[in-house]
Amino acid sequence: MPPRTMWKGAISFGLVSIPIRMYPATEEKTLRFNQLHEEDGGRIRYKRVCAVDGEEVPYEEIVKGYEIEKDRYVILTDEDFDAVPVESSRAIDIQQFVDLEEIDPIYFQKTYYLVPEETGVKAYRLLQEAMSENGKVGIAKVAFREKEHLAALRFKDGVMVLETMYWPDEIRATEFEELDKDVKVRPQEVQMAQTLIENLSEEWDPDQYRDEYREALMDIVQKKAAGEEITVVEEPEPARVVDLMEALKASVEAAKRGRPASAAAAEEQVGKAKSGRGKKAAPKKAAARRKAG
Repeated sequence: MPPRTMWKGAISFGLVSIPIRMYPATEEKTLRFNQLHEEDGGRIRYKRVCAVDGEEVPYEEIVKGYEIEKDRYVILTDEDFDAVPVESSRAIDIQQFVDLEEIDPIYFQKTYYLVPEETGVKAYRLLQEAMSENGKVGIAKVAFREKEHLAALRFKDGVMVLETMYWPDEIRATEFEELDKDVKVRPQEVQMAQTLIENLSEEWDPDQYRDEYREALMDIVQKKAAGEEITVVEEPEPARVVDLMEALKASVEAAKRGRPASAAAAEEQVGKAKSGRGKKAAPKKAAARRKAG
């Protein structure tokens, strides 16, 4: 059963208009907690209280206000939002087509499915076939939930997907003082890092990943509900690997064995490598002492 329709409108493609319904394409799965009074377990509830008279305000008496200066607001009604003179509030107007690879993933925000009304199925399929052949995504603007969104349109498993995007002025600049430091990266380190990347490269399979934290937390909830005692496991101190090249070598070896290298394992490998070099150097020192004697 599909989720409830959250928006109705049309996709505008040149002079072609495709009536569609919008559905959320994702759902966040996380354990949600209520705040309780520790003393008696009572649920903590929040009230909508007016800052002027201190009285609780029913939801139907609450309006939206934009603060233009300190404690001075302009109140907007539903009619005001409907009167916003932008076409994107009624249609998803595809303005251009670009290659998906040209869009940095940092722009993507939230995903929705666009499903055609019965009268628009043919035009919908036409757009799907045309877009599938040239590998392009459509760039459009759409307004819903009191905001205009930049959006990318593509097809997935026969369904049009709309990705809302951040506007360019919403992307923060990459200004970090730490990255201005001058460091020397040796060619051998780059080569070893590339080898590690190659050994860890494989086809993308999202089904191999799962939320282990959520599963473990749910296990604790179930154990506590059953009256079991929970044992806190001490986390090991994070390992500090100083020798970058040795750490890369240890990581490559672990990748070849088909398992990811932890920092602790890398530190252990570095220690072994250093001790091995020390053992090889010892006979040379002894020989030098004998020759001097």
